[in-house]
Amino acid sequence: MDTESEYEGHRHEKKPKKGVYLLPNTLTLCSLYCGFFAILSAINGQYVNAAWAIVLANIFDGLDGWIARLTNTTTKFGLELDSLSDLVAFGVAPSIMMYKWALMPFGRLGWAAAFLFVACGALRLARFNIQTGTPGSKSFKGMPIPGAATVVASIVIFYYEFWDGLPERNIFLLSMTILLSLLMVSTLRFHGVKEINFSERKPFWFLIVFVLVLFVLLIHPSTAIFIFAMFYILWGIIENIYLIWRRRKQKLAGQHLIIEEKKT
Repeated sequence: MDTESEYEGHRHEKKPKKGVYLLPNTLTLCSLYCGFFAILSAINGQYVNAAWAIVLANIFDGLDGWIARLTNTTTKFGLELDSLSDLVAFGVAPSIMMYKWALMPFGRLGWAAAFLFVACGALRLARFNIQTGTPGSKSFKGMPIPGAATVVASIVIFYYEFWDGLPERNIFLLSMTILLSLLMVSTLRFHGVKEINFSERKPFWFLIVFVLVLFVLLIHPSTAIFIFAMFYILWGIIENIYLIWRRRKQKLAGQHLIIEEKKT
């Protein structure tokens, strides 16, 4: 009888703790709300509001992960909630916005491109989830879905700074939607803020760059976000082209060395 009671007490102690951490999960829900608001705004034709809501969702998404790591409150529940929030805010919201704003004139091709963005975003999140916790580089494999959504949002915001109305069968916007979709599921390397360790000392120029970025954002935020988004894509593509070229060069050098050794 005593043995059974001891076993029951031991089993009771092993039960997982109930409850969730409020701060990081609340920020995640704020990101989800921004995504929901962006969907409603896009349906109602308020595309600038939808785009800014996606940008704001990206800020909340970055804050929840940073605070969870800082306060050591990362949980499996939080990771799952974050993933579901990302799919809504950075997958469904931008695809609906792009379809209503620029892809509808393309007919079947337009809604296919919009669905491709959602599907590739979901695949990107699923691949990221199963790779979380595995050792390796801190850089992302494929473009992160918040980055792709922010690029889409920056295009909309930049457009309405100089033009009015809806774009008519714009091939650039269709191509950009398809390109971003493919970049998300690619194996190309992209960088993120999580690679920066804020607890370590940094060079003084790092702080100067941050101040300059903040200065540009304050002067003309819509243009600055668009420039930074385009720079992010180009930098990622150029860096990966260089990495592929360097690997190819090293491979050819290795093959040449093997041939020379065989001759000797």
